[in-house]
Amino acid sequence: MISSILPTYNRAPLSFVKGEGSWLTEASGRRYLDLGAGIAVNALGHANPALVAALTAQANALWHVSNLYTIPQQQELADRLVEATFADTVFFTNSGTEACELAVKMARKHFNDTGRPQRTGIITFEGSFHGRSSAGIAAAGSEKMTKGFSPLLAGFIHVPFGDHDALRDAAARHDVGAILIEPVQGEGGIRPVPDQCLKGLRDLCDEHGLLLIFDEVQCGMGRTGKLFAHEWSGITPDIMMVAKGIGGGFPLGAVLATAMAADAMTAGTHGSTYGGNPLACAVGNAVMGIIATDAFLAEVNRKAGLFRQGLEALVAAYPDIFEAVRGSGLMLGLKCRAANTDVVKAGLAAGVLTVPAADNVVRILPPLNIPDEDIVTGLALLDKAAASMAPA
Repeated sequence: MISSILPTYNRAPLSFVKGEGSWLTEASGRRYLDLGAGIAVNALGHANPALVAALTAQANALWHVSNLYTIPQQQELADRLVEATFADTVFFTNSGTEACELAVKMARKHFNDTGRPQRTGIITFEGSFHGRSSAGIAAAGSEKMTKGFSPLLAGFIHVPFGDHDALRDAAARHDVGAILIEPVQGEGGIRPVPDQCLKGLRDLCDEHGLLLIFDEVQCGMGRTGKLFAHEWSGITPDIMMVAKGIGGGFPLGAVLATAMAADAMTAGTHGSTYGGNPLACAVGNAVMGIIATDAFLAEVNRKAGLFRQGLEALVAAYPDIFEAVRGSGLMLGLKCRAANTDVVKAGLAAGVLTVPAADNVVRILPPLNIPDEDIVTGLALLDKAAASMAPA
């Protein structure tokens, strides 16, 4: 039978009906350990009691009024984010893709309104992913993302990942206004940008008067053991895209910015019907109340150490299947020698969910509060999957 759903996904033949913590239950009754967390979305696991309580309480009070009015839950969440970060101001979206659209608009409007309208160019990097909108695919630039969708949004300058000479040459162009980068590439294969390179990007932007834009949609909200991944480098961006984990499973995104970068975004320059609605922001506040604490982030780092140690042992035990462990915190990747899609399928058969990425990597993105016993179980299930693929 032909599905009524547009066939833009190659879906696994699984229908999950219930989630609890790190586990999902399929319609057949079989349980799976979820080490994908909805692609880094379910940061506090499935059906987290604190998030359920926040959502239920808000649902019983008020769902939607639009941004024509003051939304107290939105103001509270914006205040939390400003207090915890470099930002002076926040705009709420429903997704990371929407956050990318605003980040691009914000950068270009800034230069237009400060008398430098030629500075529309934005430098991006090979292997990047910034969503599937017109701006997002143009920013990524890969044939896989852009083929068939011409004409593309103009003004993106793509440089190879790690090519410092190409980056410096692009930054010196008179038509460039910003650099857009993920501190840890997610879809690109769990590729962290070294701290010294992030510092170099900040220096390069300051040297040429450019805005630095971080896409922390996947690597932010505690995923690397800091509230945001760039904090490890000790520098800050001018604009930052956030989504996924900030809603803990409820659709929510945001753009954070300095007052300088956002100065041209005045009334009427941007909007969103649903962005920052009471339901989403009630959940976002509950998420921030848990994740944005030193004690919680310390636990993320401790759990990350346990997980990474186990994954390193897995690579050593199955050198024909795996090549290396990548990543930071609980944003981990297994660089594979076997096809990563085969590893994901073997995991499904063993009862563990993982996520493929580019560069033949399998992503490990568990809930940030995954219990130690589930880490042990996850490593055992990954071992079972690898054993099923190993040569006889």
